[in-house]
Amino acid sequence: MSTKAKASNRILDAVHESARDLEKAGFIDKRRMREYEALCMERIPEYSSKKIRALRARHKLSQAVLASVLNTSVSTVRQWEIGEKRPSGPSVKLLSLLDRKGLDALL
Repeated sequence: MSTKAKASNRILDAVHESARDLEKAGFIDKRRMREYEALCMERIPEYSSKKIRALRARHKLSQAVLASVLNTSVSTVRQWEIGEKRPSGPSVKLLSLLDRKGLDALL
């Protein structure tokens, strides 16, 4: 992580903590706080066919095992890897979790 990214994360953390304190004090309502938290969430990267194959290879998973872990079909994983389809929704979140935290986080 670059120095600029680290500084940005520290600033964002401080602002987020201040917003939580303002919510506790009653200056920000729960709905506004949820909106703010949604804006502060990290963006989930897109997963290209190449990146999915590399992720599967890194964890030494077959297409069938990856499909099982992601609760999808082998056909879908195959289509992702040849570029016919792109993962979306929960599948992208699970791929991101696998990428960041490893297989143990999904089992």
